Amino acid sequence: MKITTNKFVSAEYELYVDAETEGGSLELMERATEDQPLEFIFGVGMMLPKFEEALEGLEPGQLFEFTLETDDAYGDFIEENVIDLDRAVFEIDGKFDTEMIFEGNIVPLMDTEGNRMSAAIIEVTNDKVKVDLNHPLAGETLHFKGKILEVRNPSPQELAAVLGGGGCGGGGCGSHSEKKSGCGGCG
Repeated sequence: MKITTNKFVSAEYELYVDAETEGGSLELMERATEDQPLEFIFGVGMMLPKFEEALEGLEPGQLFEFTLETDDAYGDFIEENVIDLDRAVFEIDGKFDTEMIFEGNIVPLMDTEGNRMSAAIIEVTNDKVKVDLNHPLAGETLHFKGKILEVRNPSPQELAAVLGGGGCGGGGCGSHSEKKSGCGGCG
């Protein structure tokens, strides 16, 4: 069965980004394995459009290798998305939440309009918490290399999960990540 719209897809892959060293080497950012694959329903908006375009028509067992430029992935890194918030924002009953708020952690936030987003904690000082609201892979060229494991019709439960909440379900998006960067394919 080929990958087409509304098919359940399972894949193993490695995601590389350009390393910040000279010589053009690549850095492994994320890995989905056969035991913990990326799983998604093709064509329903769960993944980046160009990611899906590169996989369309593939069958189980087929290998893939492609690159997504910044514009086709998560866009440019926007410096204005790195902001300082008052520590009070992260207090629960007047006490600062040290369990969740520490450098390097990714935390859920909500803006004044109720939109949910993730933020990386960059720095915690006596009065401020510096957060990065950019996607962890913003500004990166993404290099994917992997294999299609399974293509089939989705179960009613898998369809309900997508129709009911969207996002990356079934073990995809971050659950397989070697680094807490989020899923390279998730949109």
